[in-house]
Amino acid sequence: MGDPLRFIAPMPPLSFDGGRFVTEVQRLEHLGFHTISVSHHLTRGWQLGLIAAMAFIAASTTRTRVLSLVAQNGLFHPALLAKDIATIDVLSGGRVELGIGIGWDKGDYTSIGHVFGSGRHRVEKLTESLEIIRRYFNGASVDFEGKHYRVEELAALPRCAQRPNPPILVGAGGPRMLELAGRKADIVGIHAYMGEGRIGRSVVADLTADSLQDKIRRVRAAADAAGRPAPRLQFSCHYVRVTDAPDRQGPRSSWAAFVEAEKDHLKDSPAVLEGTAAECADQLLEWRDRFGITYWNLGPDVDAVSRIIERLN
Repeated sequence: MGDPLRFIAPMPPLSFDGGRFVTEVQRLEHLGFHTISVSHHLTRGWQLGLIAAMAFIAASTTRTRVLSLVAQNGLFHPALLAKDIATIDVLSGGRVELGIGIGWDKGDYTSIGHVFGSGRHRVEKLTESLEIIRRYFNGASVDFEGKHYRVEELAALPRCAQRPNPPILVGAGGPRMLELAGRKADIVGIHAYMGEGRIGRSVVADLTADSLQDKIRRVRAAADAAGRPAPRLQFSCHYVRVTDAPDRQGPRSSWAAFVEAEKDHLKDSPAVLEGTAAECADQLLEWRDRFGITYWNLGPDVDAVSRIIERLN
């Protein structure tokens, strides 16, 4: 008997008024999703501010958790991000999770005059940020001096409701990030390597079953070398088709078309999930046993995904 599967619903799009947004968020809770995620982009049509949206969703629900998937480290000061997350955590009664990564879309940075930096530079900054955030969540005050950040006698208030800390998810695709996540994260969001800064065939090719197994082995080896338990694993399945659910022409993941075009090369990969709700549920359990993945984002067709969740409860 493996660990139970948990499911993430992406936040509803803001294509209607705030009251309707609340109704949709509450419907996701009713459908049985464990978590609602909020993305963090400034360009390509993304609308909502990360922290404000997370707080609003937490205030509009009673059981569902809220997760940043993922906050771009370079667009925050880590101490201020930790304070915002701690605030949502205590006010929601301990229902927040912090997902954080180095970012991959240069346009999010240039749009506000921020330096994007090399991958190595961004990994260095995130390494320091994770140390500051951990100290904030777990201590009375924060003192830190590094290459990129300095924090001096910062009171770590408010105190988080969750102990020892709100779960920290690190999104990772490349070797340096996977090793960092293995050493520092509570949850690792396994992802394709985004070194090219855009979605394309070569990026999708990094989602084969063999590639994912290699990434997971790297995470676990890094955790073992650090003398800590292996983090939990999260994965976003980019092409999902539940054949016995109504076929809706709703929003699709920006990855979906690329993954669909490469389905023949991804037959054994968790990037593609297709079948009846019962078959999909069985497949997720098989992937849990094979890869150890227990935390799933199955895309925006939440009604179809809820049919899978029903079969696993």
